[in-house]
Amino acid sequence: MKRIALFLLTNIAILLVLSLVLRLLGVDRILDESGSGLNYNSLLVFSAVIGFGGSFMSLAMSKWMAKRSTGAQVITQPRNATEQWLLTTVAAQAKAAGIGMPEVAIFDSPEVNAFATGATRNSSLVAVSTGLLNTMTKQEAEAVLAHEVSHVANGDMVTLTLIQGVVNTFVIFLSRIIGHVVDRAVFKTESGHGPAFFITSIVAQLVLGILASMIVMWFSRQREYRADAGGAALAGRQNMIAALERLKNGQPTHMPDELVAFGINNNASKLFMSHPPLAERIERLRNAR
Repeated sequence: MKRIALFLLTNIAILLVLSLVLRLLGVDRILDESGSGLNYNSLLVFSAVIGFGGSFMSLAMSKWMAKRSTGAQVITQPRNATEQWLLTTVAAQAKAAGIGMPEVAIFDSPEVNAFATGATRNSSLVAVSTGLLNTMTKQEAEAVLAHEVSHVANGDMVTLTLIQGVVNTFVIFLSRIIGHVVDRAVFKTESGHGPAFFITSIVAQLVLGILASMIVMWFSRQREYRADAGGAALAGRQNMIAALERLKNGQPTHMPDELVAFGINNNASKLFMSHPPLAERIERLRNAR
């Protein structure tokens, strides 16, 4: 319940801020001066501000959201040998990858999982679950950390944010055009917008959003292959394969929705998978030269 409330409040705050920005820019109205046609320039700016603004604000808040939603505790002063090993390992990998030292955190969960997030390569967070630390060998855990560090080094968080922003912009833009056409052609509204515009726009945005998510997930799957290759380079290919084998033999994991793109996961439907099937990832690593 706490995670859901936090997620909803964050998104409401983002919408309020974006609405204020649009009003200040004078593009909160998408109709032309006659009130009968669309002002496509204003609509495009409106769509871009909402589409990119929401994505970048979510990225900027990603570390804060990750810590709050998972209860991840950042290691500042190591309390035991495991925490010291985590800091030392991530520091060595970050140096080898050419990035700033990420914050390192542990979150309490029986599931074997990890994630990386953050707005920039030099201001990131790498977190692992207690389940991962209790289940994996040090070599396997090192490979998982290397995989997450590779995500940061590859700039995956920013890249995915840009892709999501573009997709969001077109979804909002096209859904408003569809709503406008239906309102004018079917319900014969001559000026302004009637209820049909808002209802149709919402339905169109939902449908287009589902279709567009397949594009985002395709890019997400490609970056997983790159992170696997990066993890293999930093921690050894056999260790990376062993870590993936361990995940494959375990139970499916479930991260909070806002972190799915940055966790280790194996979803059911391939078109909507943020990660490729583990068997495919393992096979690609084995065949790598």
